Amino acid sequence: RNSKKNTSAENVQLQVGKGTVAYIQHYDDRYKRGYGFSLDKFEGKKLVSHMTAMEIQYDTIADAKYHWKATNWKTRTLVGLRERIVTGDVKDTVILMEPTDLVYSKGQQETFTSPELLDYISKQTSRGSGNVVQYEVEFHKRIAMSFSSFILTIIGLSLSARKRKGGMGLYLGIGLGLSFGYIMLQTVSSTFAINAGTPPVLAAWIPNLIFAFIAYFCYRHAPR
Repeated sequence: RNSKKNTSAENVQLQVGKGTVAYIQHYDDRYKRGYGFSLDKFEGKKLVSHMTAMEIQYDTIADAKYHWKATNWKTRTLVGLRERIVTGDVKDTVILMEPTDLVYSKGQQETFTSPELLDYISKQTSRGSGNVVQYEVEFHKRIAMSFSSFILTIIGLSLSARKRKGGMGLYLGIGLGLSFGYIMLQTVSSTFAINAGTPPVLAAWIPNLIFAFIAYFCYRHAPR
């Protein structure tokens, strides 16, 4: 119902390299274009270069990634007490950022393949970004879900082995209740990881650990 995708971002600031910070006042993802751009380079805590551009455009047809075109740009280079200023109309430059780094849509991590997730997590972690927890949870959840199939199957087999006069209604209800409980626990643990700082690996595996004990209990008490 709320599947509207974000197509713009305001006041985006991110580290695009060691000692290099980029800032975009407004970014439009439909046209891959940013306005009010600046790029600051530091050596330690000292600013050595400051570049500004009224507009930057991502090159979607370039052979390699990270190619941007800056319009109405100006670069100030600081050397000691001297300042060197260079200006120009259009400049092709390489900036280690992509449109996916600037705009985030809810549930975006679910559309990535596992290699894309790993690449995104590695890149954002190296930048010092804190917006990677949901991606880490998604990656570990995909691994944990593979094992959950076996756990829930054991629970289902153990419950279906019980035969009662009057049918399987009671155990069918227990099985459905446990299935819904697993889904709810998985959602709650993921939310805690994102909002409360629970380690992503633990958040992804908590439902499996709890339901593994339930599966063992059901199996031990199932008719031979």
